[in-house]
Parts: sequence; C-alpha cells; structure tokens
Amino acid sequence: MRRVLLPAIALLCLALPACGTSTDKAASGTCPDGKVRFGIEPYEDPAKLKPAYDVLAKALQAKLNCPVELQVVDDYSAEVLAMRNGKLEIAQFGPLGFVFASDKANAQAVASFADVNGKLTTYTAGIWVPNDSPIHSVADLRGKSLALSSPSSTSGGALPRYALKQANVNEKDVKLDYAGGHPEALLALKNGKADAAEINSQTMATAVKEKSFDPSKFRSIWTSAPIPNDPITVRGDTDPALQKAVKDALLQLGPNDVAQVGAFLDVTPPGPLVSVTKETYQPLFDLANALGLTEHDV
Repeated sequence: MRRVLLPAIALLCLALPACGTSTDKAASGTCPDGKVRFGIEPYEDPAKLKPAYDVLAKALQAKLNCPVELQVVDDYSAEVLAMRNGKLEIAQFGPLGFVFASDKANAQAVASFADVNGKLTTYTAGIWVPNDSPIHSVADLRGKSLALSSPSSTSGGALPRYALKQANVNEKDVKLDYAGGHPEALLALKNGKADAAEINSQTMATAVKEKSFDPSKFRSIWTSAPIPNDPITVRGDTDPALQKAVKDALLQLGPNDVAQVGAFLDVTPPGPLVSVTKETYQPLFDLANALGLTEHDV
C-alpha cells in the first residue's frame, strides 16, 4: 500500500434504515455505542477513495447489522492515535504502518485482499528513471535526486531506503524528496523534477489505466520483493465478540463488495478477503528492525 496524500479529513456516517442496533446486539458487544468506526488513511485522493470505501463499508454494515462510520483520517499518525484512544474499532493500515500500530494501538490484523483464487495479494516497490538516464543501478543514485512518497510508506519510503542501505549508499549522498504521496512521486519523475522516483506496482497500474503515465518512456532500476497487501485490523482491547464478528463479517464479503477498493490496491479482479495475522507481516517487522525505525519515522 502507498501512504498519506492529502492533509484532509472526511467523515461519512453510513446509517441505513435497514440496519438494526438492537438491545441484544449492543449488549453482546458487537455494536458498541450503536456503531463501529472504521478508519483509513488517504493513500489516494480522498475524493476517489470515499466512493470505493462506501461500498465496502455498507456491505460490512449489513453483515454486522450495526452502523459503520467511515473516517478518512489526516494521516497514519492520526489513525494510530484514534485507534489507541478508542476512537476507532477497525482500521486499514499499510504494511509498515501496521508494524507500529500493532504495538502502539493494539491493532490486530484480521483480513486482507485476495485474488480470485483466494491467494493473498502482494505488490512491489520500485525505483524508476527516464530511459535516457545515466542511472542504471541503486549505486548510481549517489549525487542524484530521488522522489519518495512519504516516510510512513512501506513501498514509498522504507523499502527504497533499505535498497540504498543494501547498495552501501549513504542516504546523505542522495537528495531524498518526500513528494507527499505515490502519485506525486510519479509526477516528479514524469515532469523532470527528480532524477529517479519510487513507483510501486499499485500506483503504476492505476496510472497506466488512467493513461496518465507511459511506462515505455521509463525503466526500472530496482524492484523489491513482494509485499503482502494492506491488513484490515480490529482494536485488540475491544470485546472479543466484536473482534470475532468483524473478522467473520469481513471474510464473508463478496468480490463485488471489495472490488472498488481492490482496484486501488492493484487487485483486479478480486476474490473475497482472506484471513491474515501478525505473522503474515513479519518481514515488515524485520525491515523496521533492520533500518532501526520507530513510530517517529513513519
């Protein structure tokens, strides 16, 4: 996944007349305070994300028989803080963001996005340059500018920095420019504002589909190992009945319920969501440890 784009916040309360908030539901803990709150980061333009997550949230609401309030938060830090302070029961994090959300907000990974064969989907980070660039390897980035997404991004921050480390390139010898998001990093390269840029496979797929980027004019000098797609999490200190209900509901959603969100994550066509755990994302915990990252770095 791809991290924060715009410092904007949108709040959508999806209260369908058919959705009940019965006394039994509230008493069982599966509909605390008459609703559950679902947070996401604006890893794409919120105006584009909102309609896609509306569909998912409405389907989840119907399965839970409890109103789902969708919150597009300012950024990763705001999402972690909201969950830690009991303001979110459910949240979707990027893989690296989950590493710290699991520790700081007790986020428990329960589901992620799968293909039509029921296999957990992945994406890759990449570093791209123009075809006529003298840069042919990560080592050649010394003295050059590299557009990244944001410090909190797995593919747009941590992994390209790890690539520099593996190539024995000191970050101080590269002009790192955090563009504010994956599309912005791509535009920096496209418009000649950077010598190189991170472009992950999800952003590339969207840009090619929208015909806003011609990959034939550029080439990749580095590609990461596959990264497991974003986990949807539930707060670990909520009622166990709610945690089970949320997981069961997410895993019962159909492909059409998640297709629009899946399109942003390069999951086309999608299958139903699949179960994930903290162990699924162990490589990201290892990455954070290798780079000495803390929550202050993301």
